[in-house]
Amino acid sequence: MKIQKIHHVAYRCKNAKETVEFYRDVMNMELVLAIAEDQVPSTKEPDPYMHIFLDAGMGNILAFFEIPNSPPMGRDPNTPSWVQHIAFELEDMSALMAAKERIEAYGLDTIGPTDHGIFQSIYFHDPSGHRLELAANVGTPEMMQKLHEVAPLMVEEWDATKKAPRHAAWLHENEFGKKE
Repeated sequence: MKIQKIHHVAYRCKNAKETVEFYRDVMNMELVLAIAEDQVPSTKEPDPYMHIFLDAGMGNILAFFEIPNSPPMGRDPNTPSWVQHIAFELEDMSALMAAKERIEAYGLDTIGPTDHGIFQSIYFHDPSGHRLELAANVGTPEMMQKLHEVAPLMVEEWDATKKAPRHAAWLHENEFGKKE
C-alpha cells in the first residue's frame, strides 16, 4: 500500500452553517462541497447528517459532520484539552502575527506565539470548541535533520521508560544544546 495523501480529516461540529462561516471568514477556507443524507452510507443506520468539506490548502481537506440526532458534543474527559487540536502551517512569522491580529479582531482569544524551537504557534478555538493551532516554521534544515535522526531512539526510550528522552532538549535551549 502506498498512501498518496490524506483525503480528508473529519470532526464533529455543533452547527454546519456556523462552522462554514467561521472557517471561511476567519481561516480563509473555501467550502468545497456538502453532502447530506438521512441514512449513514456505511452502516445504513437512519441518522441524518450534514457533511461539509473545506479547502485547507494544497489539496488538504478539513471536513465536519453536523449530526443533530446524537447527544450533544463532548470531549474525552481523560485527555487534556491541549492534546487534541488541528494545526495549520503558515508561511512565516509575519503571516503568523497577521493571523493572530485577524483572529483577535474577530473577537477570539489566542495563546501565543509559543516557541517550540523549530516552529512558533498560536492557539484558539473554533465555534464547536475544537482547539486550533497556526504554526510558522523557524527551524533550520540542520535542526530538522538532527530531530529526524534521533526520532527512532526517542520513541524506543519513551516506550521503555515513559519519561521524556533528552535527545531533543536543545529545542528549548540555544543552538544545538548550548545554554544561554
